[in-house]
Amino acid sequence: MLGLALAVACFFFSHLAAASCLDGNRMTGVNLSGAEFAADKLPGTIFKDYVYPDPADMRHFQSLGMNTFRLPFLWERIQPQLLGPLDEAEVHRIEETVAAARSLGTCVILDVHNYGEYRGKPIGSTEVPRAALADLWTRLLARFKDPENTAFGLMNEPSKLPVAEWAAVAQETLNILRKKGSRHLILVPGGSWSGAHSWFAKDNGVSNADAFRRFHDPADNYMIEVHQYADADFSGTSNTCVDPARLGAIMADIAVWANSTRRRLFLGEFGVPANQQCLQALAAIMDGMKGNSAWGGWTYWTSGKWLGNYPFSLQPDSNGDKPQMTILKTGM
Repeated sequence: MLGLALAVACFFFSHLAAASCLDGNRMTGVNLSGAEFAADKLPGTIFKDYVYPDPADMRHFQSLGMNTFRLPFLWERIQPQLLGPLDEAEVHRIEETVAAARSLGTCVILDVHNYGEYRGKPIGSTEVPRAALADLWTRLLARFKDPENTAFGLMNEPSKLPVAEWAAVAQETLNILRKKGSRHLILVPGGSWSGAHSWFAKDNGVSNADAFRRFHDPADNYMIEVHQYADADFSGTSNTCVDPARLGAIMADIAVWANSTRRRLFLGEFGVPANQQCLQALAAIMDGMKGNSAWGGWTYWTSGKWLGNYPFSLQPDSNGDKPQMTILKTGM
């Protein structure tokens, strides 16, 4: 009987994991910060300058109903030389995180957290040709082949190159991944800072709304990633927040664009401190996604034991879960 029970349990969890990234269900979760730390110290020293997630944290958030984790890491650490081989130690650390998520039946988004540049040089420059990003992702595809457990976040906030150029790089990179056989969910961030609030703002005459209107995936398995913070300049650096109605309008406007162009959206970053004004703003962001098919999911920014007193942190402390968690649960 014990053997039968174990077999049933293994069957259940294997099927739960197999459905995590590709089952089409709403993705709800949190960023797991640490591996992107100390970008000014490359490669840096593990456990001194940067760290990978604690599986115990993943288990905790999964127990609260989350099914997705976004894992930020640095391009320079995973590929120390442009167009060169991946660093085996760094790949192994990511593999351990992915394996921990697989055991929980959750999805991991691999997030290249580099703002559209490599060692300070923008993609598309002489030093960093556009093909370099596709080279990185081709190498990552060879190591992370399971589309049911991993999703690919092409680039965090590609603000170092023009919006139109980023859209072209993203299209080229996705096309190459599909030609290489990738069936993964691919998250394609908007250009600049990927802000929902600035989706219609022109950059050299081209907005994200313009640049991604004709974006195409032959596998039809992608989402447009946007970010949205709640402070006055939408940077996520202040402890004060704007009128919730303003955020509600921002969320509604970009959803109208997505529905009209038959795109799906993913809110890859959003976060607030735990004061009453900002919790109301967080509720407005969450309300803006409820019941709207344009939104495929979200990952809150952020969590991690190394965050200290960072006011946006979702990391539980001696008082238990943070107040933001109560609001986030309404959108699961």
